[in-house]
Amino acid sequence: MSLSLDLAAALTPLIGQAFVPAKTITVADGSGVTLSVDVTSVESLGVSCEELRLDVPSLSAATLDVLKKWGDALCQRITYLLENLGPLEYDAQGSQVLIRSTPPDTTLPGTTKYYEVQLSSHGAGRFSLRRYRNDATHPGRVPAAIQATHELLAKLVNDLTSTIPGQP
Repeated sequence: MSLSLDLAAALTPLIGQAFVPAKTITVADGSGVTLSVDVTSVESLGVSCEELRLDVPSLSAATLDVLKKWGDALCQRITYLLENLGPLEYDAQGSQVLIRSTPPDTTLPGTTKYYEVQLSSHGAGRFSLRRYRNDATHPGRVPAAIQATHELLAKLVNDLTSTIPGQP
């Protein structure tokens, strides 16, 4: 099975439930790639989650160029979120790539919402996706829910795995 099908199978029995704190759902494929999703609610049409992580052991010592390649492929492929994604920072010493919404959502006056993706070759090699909100009346950013239909979540997982550098 693919990670997206395994995730769908793990989410199905949770339909109609909410979780405080978030419940981590983890699925893995035969090559060691592991997907973890911190869900806060699961409904018949969609999922609300705090973070989505993909650990890729084959990228544990990846160079910055490999991470850039992955980041570029993700930004070109994932065009169906609330905002488009674009690379923001490259950290050669830390072997990390930071990607954010370009431009962020500013439709609500005084509030900015954006997706943030971090690619790292530390540990198992990791992709993480979170959503944040900045409010002009309160300094700093706070996590915001990622809300996706089951279909969009499956597409996202499939696009993540198909763009991993060095994957067939």
